[in-house]
Amino acid sequence: MLRVALLSSWHVHAKDYAREATERNGIELVAVWDEVVERGREFANQWHVPFVDGLDDVLHNSEIDAVIVTTATSMHLTIISQAILHQKHVFSEKVLALTNNDCEYLIQLARDQGVQLMLSLPRLTESPYLTVQHLLDEGKIGDLTHIRCRVAHDGALPTSPERTGWLKEEFFEVEPTGGGALIDLGAHPIYLTNRLAGQAVAVSATFSYLTKHSVEDHAIVTVQYATGATGVLETGFVSKAGPFELELYGTLGTILAVDDRVSLRRADQGEPYTKEWEDVTLLQSDMTPMEQWIQAIAGKMTPRITDQDMLMLTNINVAAYASALSRKTVELSKK
Repeated sequence: MLRVALLSSWHVHAKDYAREATERNGIELVAVWDEVVERGREFANQWHVPFVDGLDDVLHNSEIDAVIVTTATSMHLTIISQAILHQKHVFSEKVLALTNNDCEYLIQLARDQGVQLMLSLPRLTESPYLTVQHLLDEGKIGDLTHIRCRVAHDGALPTSPERTGWLKEEFFEVEPTGGGALIDLGAHPIYLTNRLAGQAVAVSATFSYLTKHSVEDHAIVTVQYATGATGVLETGFVSKAGPFELELYGTLGTILAVDDRVSLRRADQGEPYTKEWEDVTLLQSDMTPMEQWIQAIAGKMTPRITDQDMLMLTNINVAAYASALSRKTVELSKK
């Protein structure tokens, strides 16, 4: 049984990971630490586990095998590196770190210490992505020429006269988060398109501040890939009832994924254009990121969420924020 402590309930997904660690076989939530004591005590009480006042008390506890890190993103480097150096396996909310160098450092540190490091990139394990990836790999649309992905919600829109949105206010402050909609929700279109389109070579980004926060609440990122294909990645906190959309265009056809439905339209070379869409049967979902992490710690598998996924997520983020600030296209070094 893998015994884990949850480090901070700052992030909105802390409860989701606590629930999975409570309900899934092979793992047990045994403690909570939080940099805000009152918040941590309340969270620990909700999950009926002890609250530990000191982080060192968690890290020096030999009966705790691993940690789930849901601190503010700005704390990841310090918290994750300490956990790794104390031989604790680490499961972390995205993104791993705010800079390319810090991301590379944490990944190498985990390798050196023999620690399993897992980043929660859940859509890589879900049926729509897996189905789209399979169709692309099978050559159903020929060579990829363009990709578009949109993931957005209404977290910044008013829910009442008293509240500006259901996201906590800290998500609109640059110090704890490192940014706004892009670094948080925009992670999903970034890591999905990284997998599907391959090596990115240039990035350009435009941000909007529709709700007047200090960080962006809507972002559009355009990407050029080494193959010559292009991409458009969209995210935001200001869209109600918007679907998940993933579009792939190729030399022989098109794949559209909207929420949990995947459709294919294609024509072999030389055939006339067709308007017929084929609904595609979804592939079965993969193990969740946490389940892959548990199995990897037990020595039963190599995780399918990789170090490269973690590195390239931060790489695109860093370039996009630099582009939005400079209003220029940013070229990427190969990772």
